[in-house]
Amino acid sequence: MRKLIAGLKVSLDGKVAGPTGIADWVDAWSEDYDLTSHIDACVLGRSMYPGYEAYWTAVQNAPDGPSPITGKPPTPGELEWGRFASRTAHYVLSNSPTTALWQNTGFLKTVEELAVLKQQQGKHIYLVGGAGTIASLLDAGLIDEIRLIVYPLVAGEGTTPFETTKRRHALKLLSTRRMQGGRVWLNYELDR
Repeated sequence: MRKLIAGLKVSLDGKVAGPTGIADWVDAWSEDYDLTSHIDACVLGRSMYPGYEAYWTAVQNAPDGPSPITGKPPTPGELEWGRFASRTAHYVLSNSPTTALWQNTGFLKTVEELAVLKQQQGKHIYLVGGAGTIASLLDAGLIDEIRLIVYPLVAGEGTTPFETTKRRHALKLLSTRRMQGGRVWLNYELDR
């Protein structure tokens, strides 16, 4: 069975976004979780998908231009993820009809449809987010791993990814790694 792996960039106090809705402490939105060679699909929530699609379309269309979030040109890692994302299947969890500009985007109306996707042949699936989607899929028992990059910052106000989680979930630490700039990479699997 394919794994559903959530990847999150969080502050030390567990925030994925500040009070304005953006994690302004993250300097690049590249895929830094060692997932690219192990996945062939991405899942996002309905609220997160439009901004994700717009961001990566802008990176693909203007690789030397300023990033819509950071205002700086995309990093080499962001350019690499932009190319990967453009050819990778994406699924949006949405129970209402929506549209997507990317041709390789499909829609899943229920968590049961995601469970069926996990049973299909293929590589693992990257759960990009957002926070509410991650919490609901964690409670539904569909997430297999959580990979975190913890930034050395106390963000204060903001959004936590597990704020709406309804029950306790035990995790087993698989690996850790020190990263540049004082960041720490943590990889957990759900302890079932």
